Amino acid sequence: MSEFLGRIAGAPITWGVDGSPGWGYLMDRDRVMAEMTEIGLSATELGPDGYLPLDPDELADYLDGYDLSIVGGFVPALLYRPDRIDGVLEYVTRASTQLARTGSKVLVLGPSSHYDGYDTSIDMDDEEWAIFLENLRRLNDIVGDRGLITALHPHWGMAIETGDHVERLLEACDVGLCLDTGHLYLAGTDPTDVAKLASDRVHHVHLKDVDPVFAQRVRSGELPFRQAVIEGAFTPLGEGDVDISGVIQTLEAAGYDGWYVLEQDVSLTDDPEPDEGPRVDAVASLEYLKQLATTL
Repeated sequence: MSEFLGRIAGAPITWGVDGSPGWGYLMDRDRVMAEMTEIGLSATELGPDGYLPLDPDELADYLDGYDLSIVGGFVPALLYRPDRIDGVLEYVTRASTQLARTGSKVLVLGPSSHYDGYDTSIDMDDEEWAIFLENLRRLNDIVGDRGLITALHPHWGMAIETGDHVERLLEACDVGLCLDTGHLYLAGTDPTDVAKLASDRVHHVHLKDVDPVFAQRVRSGELPFRQAVIEGAFTPLGEGDVDISGVIQTLEAAGYDGWYVLEQDVSLTDDPEPDEGPRVDAVASLEYLKQLATTL
């Protein structure tokens, strides 16, 4: 196994597990972890809060049974609403403590909006940006005090979504990034450009590919994000329009040594039959990365 292939992890969302309201059927965690191991993955993200055991010792024992480690966790945090910040930072404190005790080096920050789900885009005004940046500093201090790095995840339907948002963020503070190839592409931004612009700020990578027809329908407002997920907007790596190879080659050339997480957004209606369902796409994505590894 090449050094690059040793840095490929899974994420429960690839198996349809997301914590947003009404997302869909959530597969049993035992099956998800077992399938990750069976297809050759050695690490996972946490998934939604509480999907895996919250107690760090219990979590470590649980994952030992699957020979998996934790490489991060998606932690949504609404930072531009002062009336909610105390509860948000309490949650971040608990989540970062859990991640640190399980050996993770990164907290993946989801910059939440005040809307539920991911279907509504927002554009913070100057006052909200100021509040956001101040609370981001507070959050970053909490995360750093526990020995972790904050990797902020630009995300469709969150407060940091578009290329303009990302550029303003990079200019205004020194927070690290989780580069999500699919969400940047969906927002009309070339993820390879972000990789080139901010390679020294990228601390975590989510790999996903997107069907270009679905992407345009989401951008235009014709199709809500979640419905696009249900209809199959996100594809196995190499089957969509995202320049996955360009992103990886750019980051590797710049010395990136972090994790690449298979993170294909999936929504399920029921439990897949054995040897069917999300694992099929995950295997296809892994095969794509194995071929890519021969060129690095």
